[in-house]
Amino acid sequence: MNEVLIEKHGLTTLFTINRPQRKNAICKETALQLQQGFKEFDASDQRVAVITGSGNDAFSAGADVTNLPELWRCIPGSGFYTDKPIIAASAGWVVGGAMVLTMMCDLHVAADSTKFSYPEARLGFTGGMMAGLAARIPHKLAMDIMLLGRTVGAQRAYDVGMVTELVEVGKQVEVALQQAEEMCRSAPLVLKTLKRFVNSHIMPSTPSEQMAQAMRQLAVVGESEDIKEGFAAFREKRAPVFNGR
Repeated sequence: MNEVLIEKHGLTTLFTINRPQRKNAICKETALQLQQGFKEFDASDQRVAVITGSGNDAFSAGADVTNLPELWRCIPGSGFYTDKPIIAASAGWVVGGAMVLTMMCDLHVAADSTKFSYPEARLGFTGGMMAGLAARIPHKLAMDIMLLGRTVGAQRAYDVGMVTELVEVGKQVEVALQQAEEMCRSAPLVLKTLKRFVNSHIMPSTPSEQMAQAMRQLAVVGESEDIKEGFAAFREKRAPVFNGR
């Protein structure tokens, strides 16, 4: 079973976390498939991405504790980088790391059933990226969400700017795709430049984001053909032949 469904709608790519039996919790395979899918999206001629969860019960219940992922891998700007716009489309629960994922998207269409929860303080764990919420919504509300773990409903989230549009349950993907189509009619270089300026010069990066970005860049070396060639050459007592890949 594919943990992530990837469909093309014209110049828009739709990513669907496809684990409804686990409320779309993100496991190791899910994070890796999202990371790879978004890398391919960025390298393609597609212009906008929409990410959602299967069904209307949950966008995602966060990290799957039975198969813990390296969650940073599927977070925009950390596990992958793209200047192309990303729209989140949610219904039902958005929990823990899933809140971080939606927070790092550029737009967010939420069904009126959407509920946000960050319970990590009660579980004794955090990846730290959620601290970036305090730069995106009023500080005290961000602290309330992180420190007290209180659930935030769709209307409240809309009022403070966590989401950009509220719709009826079941309409979230349709409306997100409509917004994506509208952006696809705009100049892609302008959209990319504006997003890059915002992410590079306006929005601060948390220490956890910076660490994840470094890990992503180091992974290029750690997963390369060159490192395999280097180790093989050492074992075989010969000079390595590197190809820069």
